[in-house]
Amino acid sequence: MLVKSAQFIKGVVTDDEILSDPKPHVAFIGRSNVGKSSVINSLTFQKGLAKTSSFPGRTQEINIFLINKSVYLVDLPGYGYVRGSMEAQTRLHNLIYWYLLDSDYQQKKVVLIIDANVGFTEDDVRMLHSLTMKKKDVVIVANKIDKMRPVARAARLKSLQEAAGRHKIIPFSSKNKTGVGELMKEIF
Repeated sequence: MLVKSAQFIKGVVTDDEILSDPKPHVAFIGRSNVGKSSVINSLTFQKGLAKTSSFPGRTQEINIFLINKSVYLVDLPGYGYVRGSMEAQTRLHNLIYWYLLDSDYQQKKVVLIIDANVGFTEDDVRMLHSLTMKKKDVVIVANKIDKMRPVARAARLKSLQEAAGRHKIIPFSSKNKTGVGELMKEIF
């Protein structure tokens, strides 16, 4: 699928009529500062569509983007570290779990983004387990692959695939566009 148009629609922090639109949803989830916004920008070929930050926990709402007027990319807040109070952390945690696991909204695909250098964190494993239990169609993006030495890359990808089980892992780099075409085929 060629991306001809991509636009930010709105950010939501609770149930919203936009979520009931029958267009398919592709949700992006991962820990804070893993590069969700950079992955979205790479897929849409728009550098500033999703706001990126070097500070973890920047995304504080569910950001919705409309692609080709036919598919929603849904950028969820990161889990793990959140700037702010414990109350803010709890609110974001509840928002993520409500949209992905507790609401009646269906996602065509859930893109779980992990840092290839770090591997699966405990939070990543919990999220993957929860998504699997709810029978979500998950693809895992091993992001920031460009920061690994080629010698270490193959071994890391093999261990990640073993940990991921039946879920597909796509090596990805926003910097050099590795995996962009493969992820586009997977979600579109």
